[in-house]
Amino acid sequence: MRPERRLPGQELADAGAARAESAAFRAVGGAAVVQWTPYGMGPRAADLPELSRAAGVHIVCATGLHQAAHYEPELLDELRGRPAEVFVSELTEGIGTSGVRAGFVKVAGGFHGLEAHARWTMTAAAEAHHATGATIAVHLELATGALDVLDLLCGELEVPPARVILGHLNRFADPVTHRQAAESGCWLAFDGPSLTHHATDRHMPTAVRILAESGFGHQLLLGGDTVVAGARSTDGGPGMPYLLRRVRPRLEAELDVSVVERVLTENPGRAFGVEWR
Repeated sequence: MRPERRLPGQELADAGAARAESAAFRAVGGAAVVQWTPYGMGPRAADLPELSRAAGVHIVCATGLHQAAHYEPELLDELRGRPAEVFVSELTEGIGTSGVRAGFVKVAGGFHGLEAHARWTMTAAAEAHHATGATIAVHLELATGALDVLDLLCGELEVPPARVILGHLNRFADPVTHRQAAESGCWLAFDGPSLTHHATDRHMPTAVRILAESGFGHQLLLGGDTVVAGARSTDGGPGMPYLLRRVRPRLEAELDVSVVERVLTENPGRAFGVEWR
């Protein structure tokens, strides 16, 4: 039985629209895009080199697995016993027949915890990290379960915190958890505005300021979570340009400009850059 499609009609399947959006991002100073679309969810890796050349931006794509609800059970059954092998292959040899290598592993937690699928995929991600040195980026469901993720990945599975990115933290404005996660040494990613989670976007600048003032500015990352067609700036949404057009000056009103510059340039380079093994 196929799982119910999420957000039908909002798929990112238009190559021309992708070029236009990427070009719009480049026009406001954007230089690189990190695409968190993992294995089995249509990353269209073969299209990315031409898109990158046409728009003039670097593109980093993912391997890994999202939550089980996003997949047909048959696909997950095919991966039993070998997800780490697939992740390593996509990191070192290429995604499918495209020859385009993934730059990191994306996995996902559950709501306030880690169920069996999350533990299975994170264990495989840790194996892939230990084989290649690749960063592991984690979708936190409504920003919950951050400490459980760190206990598993960095504790039990011995992944260095500096190779773990916790995503979607702006969706749950909990400064105590944010600080506890930051103290581990991991990366903290705040993405917004989001058409789905826009009610929490207003918390992002404050959360970033508190963490930066507490000495964690070197661990912060920003993103847009523009994962549906309606979010593109060319389709009336905030799109990728919003990060530099509006979010950047909003943060500069509260933080030193040098801190914002680090978050937007130096930090992504260190978070996703790795010396491959």
